[in-house]
Amino acid sequence: MLERLKELWESHPRTQRELVIFGLMFAIGLFGVPFLIWYVGNRMLGPYTHGQNTHAGPFALLLDYFTGLMHGSAVFWAVALGPFVMLLLIRIIVLLIRARPPRGDG
Repeated sequence: MLERLKELWESHPRTQRELVIFGLMFAIGLFGVPFLIWYVGNRMLGPYTHGQNTHAGPFALLLDYFTGLMHGSAVFWAVALGPFVMLLLIRIIVLLIRARPPRGDG
């Protein structure tokens, strides 16, 4: 089964595969990271407050997050693009490590 998925994945052009990866990372940045921020903040800092509501849930934070995105705030866009940027940095580091010439013994 895993072999079949690999064949299916490699049968598509690289550009299309990279767009799928970008889309998945962007979706994680749009929906997953805000919930993770809410969860950690709720445990470490206390409940999220939204106006008069002192115990607003994760969806209140998500609404504020999307509002910040729509207003073009760089901080909110950094969160949205963060997973893709992290993946890109990991890829660059791996490429640099692989391209490094082997060290001699002496």
